[in-house]
Amino acid sequence: MGGAPSHPAWYWNLKANPEARVRLRGRTLRVSAEEVGGEEKRRLWARLVEMYPPYQHYQERTAREIPVLVLRPAD
Repeated sequence: MGGAPSHPAWYWNLKANPEARVRLRGRTLRVSAEEVGGEEKRRLWARLVEMYPPYQHYQERTAREIPVLVLRPAD
């Protein structure tokens, strides 16, 4: 959402139903989404900004805290 004042629809969808499917290298995988916080979020946020520097600009443009969700393989 580029620093918009509200979370995007995908965030609310995953919060309501964290079970999802993703396509990765031609395969469909079942995953479970988990929002992370604290040290894990700080560590991952730093990596995300390193990979895509505009994320930092997005955070600076909004008062909301941009969430970080981790997709883990579902059982």
